[in-house]
Amino acid sequence: MDGETSPGVALTRDLIRRPSVTPADAGALDVLQSRLQAAGFTTHRLPFSEPGTPDIDNLYARIGDSAPFLLFAGHTDVVPPGDPARWKVDPFAGDIVEGELIGRGAADMKGGIAAFAAAAFAYLEKHGPPQKGSIGFLITGDEEGPAINGTVKMLQWLTGRGERFDHCIVGEPTNAQDLGDMIKIGRRGSLNGRLLVKGRQGHVAYPQRADNPVSHLLALCAALKGEPLDDGTDWFDASNLEITSIDIGNEATNVIPGEARVRFNIRFNDLWTPETLKDHLRRRLEAVRPAENFELSFDPCNAVSFVTKPGPFNELVARSIEAETGRRPDFSTSGGTSDARFIAQYGPVVEFGLVGKTMHQIDERVPVADIDGLTRIYGRILGAYFA
Repeated sequence: MDGETSPGVALTRDLIRRPSVTPADAGALDVLQSRLQAAGFTTHRLPFSEPGTPDIDNLYARIGDSAPFLLFAGHTDVVPPGDPARWKVDPFAGDIVEGELIGRGAADMKGGIAAFAAAAFAYLEKHGPPQKGSIGFLITGDEEGPAINGTVKMLQWLTGRGERFDHCIVGEPTNAQDLGDMIKIGRRGSLNGRLLVKGRQGHVAYPQRADNPVSHLLALCAALKGEPLDDGTDWFDASNLEITSIDIGNEATNVIPGEARVRFNIRFNDLWTPETLKDHLRRRLEAVRPAENFELSFDPCNAVSFVTKPGPFNELVARSIEAETGRRPDFSTSGGTSDARFIAQYGPVVEFGLVGKTMHQIDERVPVADIDGLTRIYGRILGAYFA
């Protein structure tokens, strides 16, 4: 079938044309819900709220009422497009140029959602609803935002209903160069820290009357960065701490500042929890400077590491990819965080979607052939899963 008229590409275009910049939905979930209902899925719209955060609309759909239950998870919200004048085409028009579908969310991740939906519709048309098993969709509208009123609360809602999935695929763009490069079987955790270093303000000509916090800051930063946090594990690279900001806030050239601030981020593997990491870093700093001379704090953390170790389901997904693309995907835990970190607390989850080279960029785009290829891969997974 021609890529421009295939069901997966058509649905991707329809979703892109709804400018669902977090936290707005702009009708994207309506588009998906109507298609799922027409295919026989029972759907639920799940709006959630919490003080201090934007209200979020979400969508849950399921066909079948028994195990095994294969759940597809994703998000219809997208990051802002930036200056539309810098795009080749309207970022929300869903135009196809030289075989590529251009638009915000094409790769991350409306194309993945559309491909799985198209694969599910084709499977149901050929086989009917699974005689034993269920297919589901868990689609949120705040993955690119605070991630508070979406996947977390949807999973809690499912648990409250007594529903549980057996395996989950998250359709994030996982491939680096070509479709079929990589399956994400885990993610590192992410922890943001803040360090306030105290000194005593004074005149630069009389340093004996002051205590320059910048000197102490350099020593404390060296303590944070000096020794590796670990050497990595079987499935993860070494944990990594990066200093992201140093702020003195001093515009005067003849004043020794009274304090200095540092911000840093740690991407950590499964050797650590946020709590053990906080304790370890505090001990490092206290070995250099008394605790009363600095303040160490951390942002709330909902991004812990997880890994779905290779087993029958991972192999089923890998074989389906290899059968379609001819390449064996790598099992990887690289990259940032995703909503899979929440899903992993409820059951086995892997991530596989489109090529992510242009996600969040101006002229975000994917080849229409990749959307169709991903649809066929998802179709193979469904066929093998319910065989």
